[in-house]
Amino acid sequence: VVEGEAGRCEIGDLKHVEGEASCNSRKGKLIFFYEWNLRLSWRGTVKESGEKHKGSVEIPNLSEENEVDDTEINVSKKKGEGDVLKDLMRTEGTTKVREALRDYLKALKTEFTLGMILPTKAPVGQELIMERKPSGNTMQDSVSPQSLDTVGVKIPTVRILMREMFNSPADELYSIFTTKELVQKFSKCPAVIEAEKGGRLQMFEGCVSGEYTELVPSQRIVLKWRCRSWPDEHYATVALSFKEALAQTELQLECKGVPVAAEESTRQCWKKQYFEEIHTLLQQAKDSME
Repeated sequence: VVEGEAGRCEIGDLKHVEGEASCNSRKGKLIFFYEWNLRLSWRGTVKESGEKHKGSVEIPNLSEENEVDDTEINVSKKKGEGDVLKDLMRTEGTTKVREALRDYLKALKTEFTLGMILPTKAPVGQELIMERKPSGNTMQDSVSPQSLDTVGVKIPTVRILMREMFNSPADELYSIFTTKELVQKFSKCPAVIEAEKGGRLQMFEGCVSGEYTELVPSQRIVLKWRCRSWPDEHYATVALSFKEALAQTELQLECKGVPVAAEESTRQCWKKQYFEEIHTLLQQAKDSME
């Protein structure tokens, strides 16, 4: 969020990602290579008039050849008034973007490369799970940096682990993920659900798509899964495990290969658009039976 006398702007989704990043260990030293072409969206409101405007932020060449302060950042706005917001984004907005770029490079050079220098104790590519404090109904919420994990196209990715308890037997919860009518109920959108190995999946008006790769009734579902905003042809691997206990079922989610930039939005997608909506659907079914 960027605020000033002119108004308020929010930097939104990552609309375009092109490039790659890699890290090699040579003679006990880490050598980093990265080159990215990025485009972000922004939208804002003029303080005096209340008019809303939107545009984009482009970073044509984020690479190890340039310091973050020297990296080119271009701000554009769609046609119409609102140049005051464009000016705000060019000043305060670019400062926020540079802060985010520094955070990314810090992650690349620290968290995502732990264990690479000492291969005899920690092989290259070893995952390190960093636990985070639980929030809401989520019993476990963690992320595993994977510096060299690649699915489809070569980009830095993370692994997301989540657990959620549902007041439902395992077979009922399993059917909510594999039955078209039930998927459409909790997603509130038309869906394509072909719950068989190699079958297609499409939800949320095409924002999420994928393919079923493994199905074990009432126990496990594995998917190739992607969001439309991700780089073309890049899929994560999603594994859903159903652990029944008395009248409840613990759903264990493992999502491997999530683009670094999409970690939080993916986490929120599963929490808000899947878990919370399924809780609501189950409660509605319970109420209708009483």
